[in-house]
Amino acid sequence: PTQPITAAAAAVAVLSSTFPCTSSAFSATSHNIAFSSARAFHTSLHSSLDSSTDPLGPIPTAPARQRKKKLKTYQRYLEIACWKNDDIRDLQPVLQAVGDACKQINRIVQRAQTDDLYGAAVGADGEQLDENVQGEVQQKLDVVCNTIMLKSFCGCSSSIAAVASEEEDLPRTCCDVMNDSAFAVGDYVAVFDPIDGSKNIDSSLPVGTVFGIYKAAPGTDAGEASFMQTGDSGLVAAGYCLYSATTVFVVTMGSGVDGFTLDPDKGVFLHTHEDIRIPKTGPIYSFNEANFRDFSNPVKNYLASLKEGTSPSAVKTRSSARYVGALVADVHNVLINGGIYGYPATRSNPDGKLRLLYECCPMAMIMEEAGGAASTGAGRILAVQPTEIHQRVSTFLGSIENVFELDQFHQYYDDEDA
Repeated sequence: PTQPITAAAAAVAVLSSTFPCTSSAFSATSHNIAFSSARAFHTSLHSSLDSSTDPLGPIPTAPARQRKKKLKTYQRYLEIACWKNDDIRDLQPVLQAVGDACKQINRIVQRAQTDDLYGAAVGADGEQLDENVQGEVQQKLDVVCNTIMLKSFCGCSSSIAAVASEEEDLPRTCCDVMNDSAFAVGDYVAVFDPIDGSKNIDSSLPVGTVFGIYKAAPGTDAGEASFMQTGDSGLVAAGYCLYSATTVFVVTMGSGVDGFTLDPDKGVFLHTHEDIRIPKTGPIYSFNEANFRDFSNPVKNYLASLKEGTSPSAVKTRSSARYVGALVADVHNVLINGGIYGYPATRSNPDGKLRLLYECCPMAMIMEEAGGAASTGAGRILAVQPTEIHQRVSTFLGSIENVFELDQFHQYYDDEDA
């Protein structure tokens, strides 16, 4: 305990120099003062430690307290946003329910291995379920998460009249989902992909949920016709949830894009990304280049220019390839850092592979609201008129300059021999 001794000695030195006549008295008592101070310091320290702790051993250090940011909750954000805009006030319970559903899905994804939720879904007879309408084998997680999203959209209020899922052949009315005629009314319809990239779960890679909410066209019932509208004319809210190193919920209601991170301690989404703006240009390009030979000539030439550094965006910043294989993860990376995500048409999928209603339009709305762009290569995604529920389109999302460059390649190169 050197601190008390040093302090006492310093005090004696000061007093001795100030009052030289008493220096001998001070020097005679300096040792006693220093010893008493050291003893008092040691006693107080020992009393603050556990009785089982060696008083002469190393002094334990208290862990630093983690300081939480003072952030607005998702619930409070919705209250304010819906209070400001009468047009979306009826959607407050719906969007709150979607956020709660994403928290449930997050817990299921975390427990997929321990709760035996990996692999293909099987029926009551133990046989593997048939492929869904997309021609894909349904995973166990697909079935569970689809049920959660159906109940969340239809059971939260009377605002949603019908829902369409990427996992089901046809849209369903909410009275059918809830088995209650009280849910037959509503001015909105919802679309969603409950668990995008579910195959990534087996490798502990990121997955996500995508959703969109349309205002039902006047004069239409809650059937398939109510979904047949462009994103420009009917889409009023869209969002996604990314289940990764952190769980991030991103939403737009037509006036900007905001992001929320799930606090694992409190179990609530906190407003960590206010008014997200995608950079005008960025270095990332996210394409599945295993399909390069099947891409059209414009896409091939565009990717070649990125690699060679001849495109304007590549000249400014060296391009970097990033591809996870889950739409939500790849698009979120581009949204935050800038660049372009692409899933173009191929020989085996001449119309593209991503679904217009469930995936492309919601992501397109988010990108455009964040200052980016969303294109099919021939025009804006939000301007495409759907003709069927599971329609697919070529998809390019990202920074406005990157997407514009790609559109220029489509304009100046033909698709012969593609």
